[in-house]
Amino acid sequence: MDRAREGDWVEVEVKLLDPADRSTNLPPETAEKPLMMWVKGFAEGEAALGEELTVATITGRRVSGALSAVNPGYYITYGRPVPELTHVGRDLRAQLAAYRAAEAGGAAPAGPPDEAPAEGGER
Repeated sequence: MDRAREGDWVEVEVKLLDPADRSTNLPPETAEKPLMMWVKGFAEGEAALGEELTVATITGRRVSGALSAVNPGYYITYGRPVPELTHVGRDLRAQLAAYRAAEAGGAAPAGPPDEAPAEGGER
């Protein structure tokens, strides 16, 4: 969809700082670009992609900017998985299950915790 109507969930793009106004201690490849902000909210009018539009955010702020998306999704990435870490959760769950089974059976636990319980408390 390339046109927003009033009430549509949209995203606007706002230039906060021109490259000349940015800090002098930024890496060159960062300093040569403007500082941009993207805000999602409900359109308060009609606009085509690239046109100026005011949105009302979920928190009640009103922000004006160039319409960049209609009905945008949330796309979050933390980069590629680290192979050494992909099995950690599964392995820890297995170790915890073995520990709980050993503790319930009265056998000496095969894993943590080794520290003594707090005074008057349990492990």
